[in-house]
Amino acid sequence: MIGVIGGSGIYDIEGITIKENRRMSTPYGLPSDYYRIGEAEGIEIAFLPRHGSLHHIAPHKINYRANIWGFRELGVKKILSIGASGSISSLMKPGSIVALDQIIDITSGRHSTFYADNEVVHVDFTDPFCPDLREHIFAVSEKTGIRVIRNGTYICVNGPRLETAAEIRAFSTMGADVVGMTGMPEAVLARELEICFAGISVITNYAAGISEKKLTATEVVESMKRSTEKIKTLLKAFFAQDFSASACPCGQALKDAKI
Repeated sequence: MIGVIGGSGIYDIEGITIKENRRMSTPYGLPSDYYRIGEAEGIEIAFLPRHGSLHHIAPHKINYRANIWGFRELGVKKILSIGASGSISSLMKPGSIVALDQIIDITSGRHSTFYADNEVVHVDFTDPFCPDLREHIFAVSEKTGIRVIRNGTYICVNGPRLETAAEIRAFSTMGADVVGMTGMPEAVLARELEICFAGISVITNYAAGISEKKLTATEVVESMKRSTEKIKTLLKAFFAQDFSASACPCGQALKDAKI
């Protein structure tokens, strides 16, 4: 089963035959919404809107542990996470789609591990996104003709406020290409559960100070909507891929990680 997490502006996926809406209860509380269980291209899919169906959950209040744990309980082995991001790089214009390859995490106060109590686990996070899933993304990009930028460093901030121009300048010197509020701790929690995880950023706007235009939440959602057709096409082709020959290290993430 493949899991899909939808961000701002993506609250369902067309083309999936929904068989069940399942509300999960986890040791970490309730996930953002019920999971839409369905099928596409012969593959079983579990879809979860990150902010809830009504987009009522702010980024810093998302129960990331419950969301990822719920996927694990459903039997999900691979997760594709989609989210809106602001561009820090001039090479990534609004409307661009980026297959992320690195993360800088500057969030605080979020529950970022499943091993906070009785075990000490230092999971390797050198490469935060599954290389195998990334190759599948590039394959469907070539197949569909939809350009996907192959590399991008995502810096994750707490939110819910948007960033200052000075912060964006600082993030640029740190090597960040895009900025968002939800990429962490999603990615590391999936790694701790040995689930393959890949992140796609849809560039909805230039970050603060990159352009003279005022940033608004409405702009983000409207820009994401304009990109939904490309995302739908990519997802349909993505689900049609053969995932049986995966040789990535994600499934062995806990090996030698526990003290």
